[in-house]
Amino acid sequence: MSSEIAYTVLVLLVGLERVAELVVSKRNEAWSMARDGREFGARHYPPMVVLHTGLLAGALIEVWVRRPHVDAWFAVLMVLVLLASQGLRWWCITTLGHRWNTRVIIVPGLAPVTAGPYRFFTHPNYVAVVAEGIALPLVHAAWITAVAFTVLNAWLLTVRIRCENAALAQLPSPASVPVTSP
Repeated sequence: MSSEIAYTVLVLLVGLERVAELVVSKRNEAWSMARDGREFGARHYPPMVVLHTGLLAGALIEVWVRRPHVDAWFAVLMVLVLLASQGLRWWCITTLGHRWNTRVIIVPGLAPVTAGPYRFFTHPNYVAVVAEGIALPLVHAAWITAVAFTVLNAWLLTVRIRCENAALAQLPSPASVPVTSP
């Protein structure tokens, strides 16, 4: 099997993982809205979808068009970073439970989550996104895609994190809300 085919399989697997995220997200969005959830930042969501779809497509196109040389040791290192980013992402998803989704939806009366990876970072899922956006293309030396995604994602995350922080500021402090399951 050529390295391009193996890489295509890897990107398709990441794409399937993204579909699984969207299924979880839709279910959790319904849960939040049934509890009077309010969405913030809906305008930046479509560009985010385009950017993340572009990451997958761009990496594949670059690899198949440029056919870059790949050092095996570097590819393995990037696969490990990619796996770590997926692990962090799913740690975030399981920690937030019903409250996790790909949109910014705040359910009134629920305090911000401070467990799991949220003990260490305010936005750990975005650490996973940044790591994945660099590692996935670099598994097969698609450095143009890695740079383009990283620059565009930095802009988008600036918008997204401001939006999330403003939305989270409307929640009560963790100390003022009784402890319940998410």
